[in-house]
Amino acid sequence: MNDTSNTITVPERPRLNRLFRMQYEEAQQSYVLLYPEGMVKLNQSASEILLLCDGTRTLNEIVHTLETRFSANNLGPDVTAMLEEACRRNWLEAA
Repeated sequence: MNDTSNTITVPERPRLNRLFRMQYEEAQQSYVLLYPEGMVKLNQSASEILLLCDGTRTLNEIVHTLETRFSANNLGPDVTAMLEEACRRNWLEAA
């Protein structure tokens, strides 16, 4: 039996949750996600994806932008997995 109760749906046009702020930290040499209880250091891939989550782009547009920017193919599954995890952590909301 499949349990789909934990299925996460990425919003059609995801944007950063208003409780979070993303900024580049020189001391960390990376982007970080700031929130009232703390900070999350993001790796380069997560940073590139989240920077595109501004509420104007669809998931397909985000994937296409990344594939064009990095001359890559078939990034959809990885981008989707990252955005699903971001939704689980409440980093994203619908535009």
